[in-house]
Amino acid sequence: MTIANWCVLIAALLPFVCTITAKSVGVGKSRRDGGYDNNDPRGWLARQTGLSQRANSAQANSFEALPFFIGAVALAQQGGAAQAHIDQLAMIFVALRVVYIGLYLGNLATLRSLVWFAAIATNVMILLSLR
Repeated sequence: MTIANWCVLIAALLPFVCTITAKSVGVGKSRRDGGYDNNDPRGWLARQTGLSQRANSAQANSFEALPFFIGAVALAQQGGAAQAHIDQLAMIFVALRVVYIGLYLGNLATLRSLVWFAAIATNVMILLSLR
């Protein structure tokens, strides 16, 4: 597997880090006391605020970012782009997404949006690396 392919795997797992973060505030509490409700996880998450709400939003955005990244990497690899270049850009994308999640959790909206844009631009650069 190439480094870019490993980056695809890492990017695909990042939403689950957000999921664990979003749900962790309810662990150890009874449902009656606002604890995590595995019978209605989406409803429970919809009622959350603060860190849990931001982590859940970061999860959704992480899933939304995946198709473009996976497609960009696959098309660049199939199109014969230099693998080292794809690998480097894929690592940059994953690093930006990790920073993005941290900024989302930290409630730093303006910086988060700038990092989101940089990650999208990185995907465009991956696609433009086609021969």
